[in-house]
Amino acid sequence: MSKPKPYIFVDDDTVNLTSMVREGVPFPYFTKLSDQIQLGFEEWSSYLHLSERTIQRYKKEKKSFDPIYSEKILQIELLYKKGIHVFGLEDNFYTWMDTVSIALGNVRPKDMLDTSFGIDLIHDELNRIEHGVLA
Repeated sequence: MSKPKPYIFVDDDTVNLTSMVREGVPFPYFTKLSDQIQLGFEEWSSYLHLSERTIQRYKKEKKSFDPIYSEKILQIELLYKKGIHVFGLEDNFYTWMDTVSIALGNVRPKDMLDTSFGIDLIHDELNRIEHGVLA
């Protein structure tokens, strides 16, 4: 039995990201990302402001996500890439994402993924952690 290929996060090349957003994130890519970062359709539904039924329709029709949703998917992917880098281990980062953060207004970081502002705040907090600047 062969070992599954490790997930490779998207690179930070803005030109490639822009093209990927315009073309739309393909559903198989989305599925692989969801499995890797352990987010289910219910959570994605909240983050993308789409119903679970609409996400299921994307799956059934093998559609790529519209650019507005693709951009958010990739922002979240890049955030997870950064978080795993900062924490060193996926599980440590996932635990942090599920833990109430005083620095983020007494909410779980994961609960802030529904807006670009929330994603930016989490990213800023990861930068502070990475550089040892704790509240």
